[in-house]
Amino acid sequence: QVQLAESGGGSVQAGGSLRLACGASGYTSYRKCMGWFRQAPGKEREGVATIYTTGGTADYADSVKGRFVIFQDNAKNTAYLQMNSLKPEDTAMYYCAARPGLGSGCHASASHKTFLYWGQGTQVTVSS
Repeated sequence: QVQLAESGGGSVQAGGSLRLACGASGYTSYRKCMGWFRQAPGKEREGVATIYTTGGTADYADSVKGRFVIFQDNAKNTAYLQMNSLKPEDTAMYYCAARPGLGSGCHASASHKTFLYWGQGTQVTVSS
């Protein structure tokens, strides 16, 4: 089993920055791929960024490339999402997710349905 807990959300003005953190517990083999997803009201949950926890290879949705960075601190079992140059359209509930397998890679384009473990979410609100 894997348990995930997000923190770091909040409200910020456009152009500002926030850093989200996802603390993880459980077997590392169960969370070989970790990702950040977001869901705005009335919209589908979408992938934002993923990271292969063993090698650190990251992948990003086109909408956040160049603005967001996903990274990890293995000693703390924590994955982070550094969000810079935030836009109002980044407003959403952000979720941390993990899955054990890498059968189809570890990509931000992966369906959220392929991730087994989820945190409770943290709200990010960007005002114009």
